[in-house]
Amino acid sequence: MDDERQALLQFKHGLIDDAGRLASWVTEENSDCCKWAGIACDNVTGHVHKIHLPGKDCYFADDYTSEKAYEECRKQRLRGDLSPSLLNLKQLKHLDLSLNDFGEKQIPRFVGSLRNLRYLNLSLSGFGGTVPPQLGNLSELRTLGLGSFYESDESTSMQWLSGLRFLNHLDMSGLNLSKAIDWFQVINTLPSLVELHLSNCQLMHIHPHVASLNLTSLSVLDLSINYFSNSLVLQWIFSLTSLVSLDLTGCDFHGPIPSSSEGFHNMTSLRLLHVPGSSFMNSSFVLKGLSGSNLVSLDISFCGVSSLALDSLHNLTTLHSLDLSFNQLTRAIPKSLGNLCNLREIDLSANNFGNISLTFLLESFFECKSPIVESIFIDDSGVSGQIPLSVGGLSSLEKLSVSNNRLNGTLPDSLGLLSNLVHLDISNNLLMGVVTDAPFSNLNNLKVLNGRGNNLILRPHLENWNPHFRLEILFLNSWDIGPQFPLWLLQQSDLIDLEISNTSISSTMPLSFWGSFPNLEYLDMSQNHIQGRLLGIPSTLFILDLSHNKFIGQLPELSNSSLIYILDLSYNSFEGMLHKLICSDGRKQLGLGALNLANNHLSGGIPNQCWERYEWLEFLSLENNNLSGGIPRTMGSLYSLISLNMCNNKLSGRLPSSLKNLTELWILQLAGNKFVGRIPTWLGTKITFLSILNLRSNNFRRFIPRELCYLTRIHILDLAHNNLSGNIPRCFKNFTILAGKGYISDDRNFFISVGRIYVSGSASLVMKGREDTYSTILRLVLIVDLSSNNLTGHIPSELMALHSLLSLNLSRNQLTGSIPKNIGDMKSLESFDVSLNQLSGELPVSLSSLNFLSSFNVSYNNFTGRVPTSTQLQSFNESSFCGNKLCGDPLPESCAVAVPDAHHEDEDEDEEEKGGAHVADLGLITSTVFGLIAGFLVVVVPLIVSTRWRIEYFGFLRELKYMICDAIHK
Repeated sequence: MDDERQALLQFKHGLIDDAGRLASWVTEENSDCCKWAGIACDNVTGHVHKIHLPGKDCYFADDYTSEKAYEECRKQRLRGDLSPSLLNLKQLKHLDLSLNDFGEKQIPRFVGSLRNLRYLNLSLSGFGGTVPPQLGNLSELRTLGLGSFYESDESTSMQWLSGLRFLNHLDMSGLNLSKAIDWFQVINTLPSLVELHLSNCQLMHIHPHVASLNLTSLSVLDLSINYFSNSLVLQWIFSLTSLVSLDLTGCDFHGPIPSSSEGFHNMTSLRLLHVPGSSFMNSSFVLKGLSGSNLVSLDISFCGVSSLALDSLHNLTTLHSLDLSFNQLTRAIPKSLGNLCNLREIDLSANNFGNISLTFLLESFFECKSPIVESIFIDDSGVSGQIPLSVGGLSSLEKLSVSNNRLNGTLPDSLGLLSNLVHLDISNNLLMGVVTDAPFSNLNNLKVLNGRGNNLILRPHLENWNPHFRLEILFLNSWDIGPQFPLWLLQQSDLIDLEISNTSISSTMPLSFWGSFPNLEYLDMSQNHIQGRLLGIPSTLFILDLSHNKFIGQLPELSNSSLIYILDLSYNSFEGMLHKLICSDGRKQLGLGALNLANNHLSGGIPNQCWERYEWLEFLSLENNNLSGGIPRTMGSLYSLISLNMCNNKLSGRLPSSLKNLTELWILQLAGNKFVGRIPTWLGTKITFLSILNLRSNNFRRFIPRELCYLTRIHILDLAHNNLSGNIPRCFKNFTILAGKGYISDDRNFFISVGRIYVSGSASLVMKGREDTYSTILRLVLIVDLSSNNLTGHIPSELMALHSLLSLNLSRNQLTGSIPKNIGDMKSLESFDVSLNQLSGELPVSLSSLNFLSSFNVSYNNFTGRVPTSTQLQSFNESSFCGNKLCGDPLPESCAVAVPDAHHEDEDEDEEEKGGAHVADLGLITSTVFGLIAGFLVVVVPLIVSTRWRIEYFGFLRELKYMICDAIHK
C-alpha cells in the first residue's frame, strides 16, 4: 500500500545506514515494499505487519576478535532517529530494532501508540534515559525487550507494566531499577509470563516471602548481577517448579536455605542452573536435590564447594557443561563422576589441587568408553606432573587450557591425535625440553596456541616443516625457536596476534615478513637480537613491540591509513631525527596511545610541529638518547598525556609554560638534562595529579616553590643535583601518600592501560647510594631526594610526618641545626642520608626505633656525643659517622664515663695524700713536655731539613685523603 510504503521511506530517511542494509528500500512507485529487506506483509490484507532490522552483536561474538572485524561489524548497526511515520503502519505487530546504535536517545513516546504490537525488541540499541510509561498502552504485547539501556535514569516505579496482561517474555536487563521497590509486586501481576530477564538492574529489594505466587508459568528466570540488600535465599524461587532455566550469577546468596524449603527437589524441569558466588550450594543436601532433574548446564563456581560434596553430582548424567572453578577442591575428581558421559565442558580452574598430577585429575574423563568432552579448563589450580600421553584419547576435545600450573616435562606426541583441537593453552608452566613437530602433526583445526612462559625448544624434524594448521593467535614467548626466523612461521598467513618475545632469534628480519601476515594487528618480538632496518609499519598493526633488539637506521614512517596505537621501539640502535616518524607526511590525526623510543641513538631537536595530531597519546618516553634543544611549546597540546619521560638527553632551556595544559600527567621525568631557571610554580597548581616528579641533575636554581606542596599524591620527588637554595618547605607534610594518610588508588601511573595491554612506566632512581631502574615495583617506591643543592636552614620537623617514606636524602647541602628529635616517627625509613652538611648537636635517641634502616650516613657534619644504641645503627661501619665528634659503637672512640662528684668530703683530708697527688701531676706534666720535644726533633725537624722527606710525607697524606673519600663514596 502506497501510504505504508511512504511511511517506510520516511522512516528510512531518519536513519543512518553505513552498510547499505536498506539499499532495497527505493522510491520507485512500482517498488513492492513487502519485498524490501527486513519487511514482511500479511498475505491476505497486504498490510505491513513486521519490521525486522536487528543489528549485530559486536562485543561478545568470537568472530569479531580483531579490530578490523569489529569496525566492520559496527557498520552493520543502524543509527539516527525513529520517525513517527511508523504510526501510519496501523497493522504493525512486530518491531525489532535491537543491536543497533541510537546514540543514547530516549525511546520516542509515540511507540506506545502502536497498539497492535505483539513483539517489541529495542534491546542493546543504545537507547538511554527513562523508559516511557506509554509502553504500558501496548496491551497486546507478548514480547518486550528493553535490555541494556545506556546509563538509564533511575526508574522509581514499574506500575506501567501492569497493563501488559498477555506478556510472556520480558527483558529489562541493564536498566537501573535500584529505586523500584515494587518490582516484584508488579511482576507477580503478569500471569502469562514465561521468561523474565532482570540481569544487572541494581535490584536491592528481594522480597524473600510471598503470600500468593502467580508466576506459575515462568520457565526462565534471570536475576544475575544484582545487589540485593539481604543475602538470604529467595524462598519463593523454590516454588517455581516449572523453571527450566535459573540464573542467579553474582547475587551472592548465602545459606542455609530455609528449613521449610525442599530446595531443588521439586524443580525437576531444570535444565540450566547458574548460581556462582552462592555459598548455600556447598551442601550435599542441596546438591542431591538436583539428582531428579535433567540438568544440562550447572555453574557452581565461587561457591566454596569442597571435594567431599562432589559425590552428590554423580546422578547428573545429562550434564553437558559443569563449572566448578574458584572453589575449594583439593582432591582428585571422584571416579563416580565418570558416569557423566555426556559432559562436553568442564572448568576446574582456580582450585587448590596441590601436588595432584594432571594424569590423576583427568582419570574420571576416561571412565566413559567414548568420551565426548570438548572443553577442559584447569587453569591456576596448582596441578603438577606431565601432560599425560592418554590425553590423545580425548578425541572430541576442542579446547584444552591448563595455564598457570606447575606442569613439567615436554609436550607429548599424543597431542597430535587431537584433530578437533581449536584452542590449546599451556602457558606459564614449568615445561622444558625439545619439542618436535609430532605434537602438532594432525592439529588441522588449531586456531589458538598459547605456550608463553615455558622453557621449550622447538626443533621440527624437517627444516621446511609446513604445519597443517593456520593459526590466528600464537604466543610462544620464552621458547627457543631461533636463531633464524622459522620458515614455518611465515606460512601462518591468518595470524592476528603474534608474540615471540625472548625466543633467541638473532637473524635479520626477512624481507617477506610483513607481506606474510596481511591481517596482523598485534606483534611482540621484543627481547631478541633481531637485526636490520625497519623500513615500514603495516597499516593493520594496532600494537607493535620491537624493543630490546638490534634494529638500526632511521625511524620508519607511518602510512596514511595506520591504525597503530602502541609503538615500542626502545632499546635498539635507531638513529637520526624524530621528525620522520612524528611528522609522517599526510597524517591529519593519529590514534597513537603509547610511544616508547627510549634507549636509542636519536639526535637533533624535538619537532616543533605535529604534536597536535596526538590527542590520544598517554605514554611518551624519549629517555637515554642524544636529543638537544628545548621542549617545544606545542607539546602542551598532548592533553591526554599521563607519563612523559625525557631523562638523560641534552635538552636545555626553560620548561615552557604550555606544559601546564598537561593536567592529566601522573609522571614527569626530565632528569639528566640541562634545563635552567626556576622550578615552575604551575607544576604544583596545574598538574595536581603528579605522583612522580624527577628533575634530577639539571641546572634549576632559586627556591623550591611552596606550590609543590599541592602535589598531595606525590610519592617520588627527586630534585637532587641542581642549584636550588633557600629552606626546605615545611609544607611537605601535605604529601598524603608519603605521610601514610592515603593510598595509590589507580595503577595508571605505573601500568597505563592502553588498548588491550598495559604499558609500564619506569624510573631511574638513586636509593641507598646506588642508581637502579624501577618499573614493575615502581608503585612501591617512596622517595624524597634533595641532595647536592645549596639548601640552607634547619631540617623541618614537619618533614618527619612522612611516615611511609622509604628514602630521605638531604646530603651535600648547607643545612644547619640538628636532626629533628621526632625522626623516629618515620617507621618505614630504609635509607637516610644527611652527610656533608653543617648539622650539629647530638644524634636523636629516636633513631634507635628505625628498625628497617639499611643505609645510613651522617658523616662530615658537626655532630657530638654518643651514637644511639640499636641493632640497626651499630651494624653500619665507621664511614657512616666519620667527620664528626661522635663516640661509641660502631666507632673506635669510646665515650668518657662520667664520675659522680663527691659531696661533703672530710675537710681535714690527709695533707700527705694531697702532696702525693701534686707530685704525680708534676711527673705527668714533665713526661708530656719531654714527649713533645722528642716528637718535634724526630718528626718536624727532619721535615724542615729534608725536601725529599717533606714530599713523601705530604704525598702520603694526600693518598690517605683520597682513600677515605673513595670509601665514603662507595
